[in-house]
Amino acid sequence: MCGICGFTGEIINRSDIIKNMTDVITHRGPDSSGFFEDESISMGFRRLSIIDLNAGHQPIYNEDKTLVLTFNGEIYNYQDLRSELLDAGHVFYTQSDSEVLIHGFEQWGESMLNKLRGMFGFAIYNTKDHSVFIARDFFGIKPVHYCVCGDNFIYASEIKSILQFPNFEKKFNYKTLDNYLSFQYAVPPETFFEGVYCLLPGHFLWYKDGEITTERYFEAQFHPDNSLTEAEAIDKIEKVFEDSVNAHKISDVEVGCFLSSGVDSSYVSTYFADQKTFTVGFDFGLKYNEISYAKELSEKIGVEHHYKVISSEEFWDNIEKVQYHMDQPLADPSCIALYFVSKLASEYVKVVLSGEGADELFGGYTVYNEPRVFKMYQKILPYSFRIWLAKVAKKFPHIKGRGYILRGARPTEEKFIGNAFMYDDEEKRRLLKDPSIVTRPQDLCQKYYSRVKDCDDVTKMQYLDINLWMVGDILLKADRMSMANSLELRVPFLDKEVFKVASSIPTKLRVNRKNTKYAMRMAALRHLPEQTAQKKKLGFPVPTRVWLRDEHYYNIVKEMFQSETAKKFFNTDALIEFLDEHYQNKEDNSRKIWTIYIFLVWYNIYFN
Repeated sequence: MCGICGFTGEIINRSDIIKNMTDVITHRGPDSSGFFEDESISMGFRRLSIIDLNAGHQPIYNEDKTLVLTFNGEIYNYQDLRSELLDAGHVFYTQSDSEVLIHGFEQWGESMLNKLRGMFGFAIYNTKDHSVFIARDFFGIKPVHYCVCGDNFIYASEIKSILQFPNFEKKFNYKTLDNYLSFQYAVPPETFFEGVYCLLPGHFLWYKDGEITTERYFEAQFHPDNSLTEAEAIDKIEKVFEDSVNAHKISDVEVGCFLSSGVDSSYVSTYFADQKTFTVGFDFGLKYNEISYAKELSEKIGVEHHYKVISSEEFWDNIEKVQYHMDQPLADPSCIALYFVSKLASEYVKVVLSGEGADELFGGYTVYNEPRVFKMYQKILPYSFRIWLAKVAKKFPHIKGRGYILRGARPTEEKFIGNAFMYDDEEKRRLLKDPSIVTRPQDLCQKYYSRVKDCDDVTKMQYLDINLWMVGDILLKADRMSMANSLELRVPFLDKEVFKVASSIPTKLRVNRKNTKYAMRMAALRHLPEQTAQKKKLGFPVPTRVWLRDEHYYNIVKEMFQSETAKKFFNTDALIEFLDEHYQNKEDNSRKIWTIYIFLVWYNIYFN
């Protein structure tokens, strides 16, 4: 895994600037650095050596050095593509997957992207016409950010690299705050830095003659094959997943595996006999500690298990460091736990496999049950009556049945904006100093729902999560937290061959009365104990709810909520009211409190 950055155009001290931009992402590649400069561009690279350790240094060139590549990621079918390119007459000087990209682009142009199997964010510069081609992988596993600053086009794996460009004027993007309060992350392609964008998954970008154009080359559309039997679906999942794990294990260094108590990482770990697995937890009972489950499974499947219990002090002491590495505020507290398990793994290996993507592709989140659960309720009661009943229920405290009435009132497109819905419009207007920035998150989601308007509700929810939640939360934290520890994280569920199978699974075999992620669990059951394969989805439980009812941590957050930074954006009396309600055990406001607190921590790092 690596880090890339670069800029076009003339500027004084170019060599110093590109070095500074590259140095600030050294954590992405501590093994070596590389540079290319001509009169039109400066390109920087940091390397974490994984394949062809001795010769795979970058930048990489084609035969006549008219094309220059810097690349972050792994191409798992590079050996097959290399053979094809050799037959076409290309001459290679390394055994690396990077060189396959440069010759592949020379041979096939943009159409090369659909031949690739892997994760990537790369830039190719053409020395003849001075154009820049940048591409991001199918699901957005690897990041790419870009902006225009005067006559300069700037790109980088991380935003902090762009901030090193001396002419870049750092401005806070207020409209992103509105979306963040709804979703708990900055919704791509926007970022919290005005004028800085993230290249969307499955897209490529051209920078030519001062103009930027982007185009989509891949879309994760579902096409269920309702003729598939349960046995056929399970067979297809097992076969393609085994193939994907084996492809993702290709490396010239040792590969390990993250392991929780859930089915996703557990399924991956069954292919790691005699190798290493890694788990972290908290000292707050079994609800917040999966170590015992992971240890028991490790013994059964024959892997060397390593674990760490994260103390409350360690967790809170590392919040600022984590938010610095995130680049943008992410209110998912599991990102900090992910930082610790990445740090643990980095002490033993350079590469780990993990279970990200299984829920989005195979229908694993509990919320995907809602279309089935509310089907009869919504059929019997008219829409107008359900809305009236929800307004009444909202005024009552959290009693049994209240949540059902609230969630069942609206259709999927109106109530589901992804796995995290923090503040509604009314709450945002109450909290924000400038309520004019408030928008309906449903309006943003509509452009995605319109792409799948003829699909069933479960598929609509999965499609939305693949394009928003997975990119803005799941994969962002996976990349940043692993790279903060110079660790390459690979995700075998997010493989285009696995998706081909996942997209064909009938909805009834994804989510049904028996379980979520049903067919995938049944495939995993062939390799795992039943209690693991059928275990209820938990996520990565972090005891924020408990901490925020502890006087010590309550006071830390209260001080931040009364700070000058908080007063700049929020009505602080409303913040304290949310905090006190939780502290006094009147409401569970922990996620909403955490969302604001993390934003304020991040803002102090990057703008104060």
